[in-house]
Amino acid sequence: MTDAVPDTVPDTAPETVPDTAPDSAHDGTPVLNVPQDVLDHFAKLGVNAQTFSGGHLGEKLGIRIVEASGDRVVGTMPVEGNQQPYGLLHGGASAALAETLGSIGAMLHAGPGRYAVGVDLNATHHRSATSGLVTGVATAVFKGRTAATYEIAITDDTGRRITSCRLTCMLRDL
Repeated sequence: MTDAVPDTVPDTAPETVPDTAPDSAHDGTPVLNVPQDVLDHFAKLGVNAQTFSGGHLGEKLGIRIVEASGDRVVGTMPVEGNQQPYGLLHGGASAALAETLGSIGAMLHAGPGRYAVGVDLNATHHRSATSGLVTGVATAVFKGRTAATYEIAITDDTGRRITSCRLTCMLRDL
């Protein structure tokens, strides 16, 4: 049996990192503290470090990382441009946001010489979003040597939960 999951993200969710922060990019998004050997490994595969967190899909979806550690990752995504034909946020876009956030957390937990690969994603859509930004908060629920699991709560601009996800990643050596 699991504990009840709150319907909103705690009020302690951080604001976007300002441009003046030493660990942020010029556009205000945080620079992830990704181990250099991981960046080097993926650079050989053509992965740009600036889009590492979401890749080209994350860039197309407009995913922005606000906070990142092995314990908690927070990111936002606009509803506009990520809607299905009825004008609602596409469930696949929510799933992509969740997998991006959980994968970042798992990769940061894995540490140098290792990376994370998503192996199981579960998403339950509770209500729709039609405008604004959605915010995802990935929280570690299990951090092992070979696997990590994250719960991801996605909320709308008013703090109402729209999607609940769980992601398990396999942790692999480079």
